[in-house]
Amino acid sequence: MRYPVLSGALAMVCTQALSEPTIERGTYLVEGPMGCGNCHTPLGAEGFVAGAELSGRLVEQNEAFTAIAPNITPAGPSGTWSDADLARAIREGIRPDGSLIGPPMPFTFYRGLSDDDLASVVMYLRSAPPVENDPGASTYNIPLPPAYGPPVEAVAAPTQGVTADYGAYLAGPVAHCMECHTPMGATGPMVETDLGRGGFQFYGPWGTSVASNLTSHEDGLAGYTDEELAAMITQGKRPDGTPMLPPMPYGFLAKMSADDLAAIILYLRSLPPLPDAG
Repeated sequence: MRYPVLSGALAMVCTQALSEPTIERGTYLVEGPMGCGNCHTPLGAEGFVAGAELSGRLVEQNEAFTAIAPNITPAGPSGTWSDADLARAIREGIRPDGSLIGPPMPFTFYRGLSDDDLASVVMYLRSAPPVENDPGASTYNIPLPPAYGPPVEAVAAPTQGVTADYGAYLAGPVAHCMECHTPMGATGPMVETDLGRGGFQFYGPWGTSVASNLTSHEDGLAGYTDEELAAMITQGKRPDGTPMLPPMPYGFLAKMSADDLAAIILYLRSLPPLPDAG
């Protein structure tokens, strides 16, 4: 079985379930590689606001939209939804009332989350401490599509291990690295033609961040050792010691297991070489 909408370098055959859904797996995913709090937790002067985890905040404001990540604790709107409704919202971007959740939620990749991992995430969100906070609602000055694709019936779990295939699952559906590190086209990231090429710009109080080229090209990762890549991914530190900029969720990625980090690096090494965009 292949992951819905993902093909080419991201398509992989699923042969063996990781495990039954568990709250422990959900904790690892949400607080680790998925980095949900990177968008859904309020920011203060010193960083993420302690005690307000996952209670929502303004994520991005530009000419196209004002994106507000909602409160996804049990005190937020999704606290009244069924598990199936919450799972569908995460994976397909459709609320129980039929309305569509807009960008920057990475539905191009979340559609490939396995059923077991999705159920584990839902279990975790149900158990999260309720936080009373109303961050407001998103507004879009651009038309949203009717849906991000056909309904996702089922996604089998991939074989877990230190392999490029499992790294593709982690860097795609789970951590959605390729969402930010792939140039955007009219309908979303150009995963079919420019996967991992970099160039997407992020604006914030830190200035302007440009997503790096993650392919095996010399413009990308060819000149870095695995150890240097690991430090950049989990510590936000370049080989010369200089810090890298947000919004990459270094603190969340630092909670990945050593095997998962190694699998992601193997996958990145396997990406076909592409020069920097533009």
